[in-house]
Amino acid sequence: MLMLWIKALHIVFVASWFAGLFYLPRIFVNLAMETEPAARRRLLLMGRKLYRFMTIIALPALACGLYLWLGVGIGQGAGWLHAKLGIVVLILVYHHVCGRLLKTFEQGRNRHGDKWYRIFNEIPVFGLLGAVLLVVIKPF
Repeated sequence: MLMLWIKALHIVFVASWFAGLFYLPRIFVNLAMETEPAARRRLLLMGRKLYRFMTIIALPALACGLYLWLGVGIGQGAGWLHAKLGIVVLILVYHHVCGRLLKTFEQGRNRHGDKWYRIFNEIPVFGLLGAVLLVVIKPF
């Protein structure tokens, strides 16, 4: 029964984390287009608060996932589990890159246009899709 509670919490935390991963790059799109200083400050404040929330909420998502993985047994499981863990690592890298991009905006050193951020914003969709498909279908 405990595993079901942990699994439910894992799903809620992952969904919350992904809400931030979907929204922060949208803030980047607006920052790349915005020229008014007051609006930029407001967007940067929103971005900082959202990134902090994303980071805090990612920790229990990862902890619950680790608990579930330990329940299966490290080294156990089929290839789908290892592939999913690979996707999780890529999502963590994406999260880190979001933090680095936020710092470049805070320092006034943005190097990308709004179109680049619109494309960048789509990356977590593929990560979520891949992870869910692997967990549900378990193809290998």
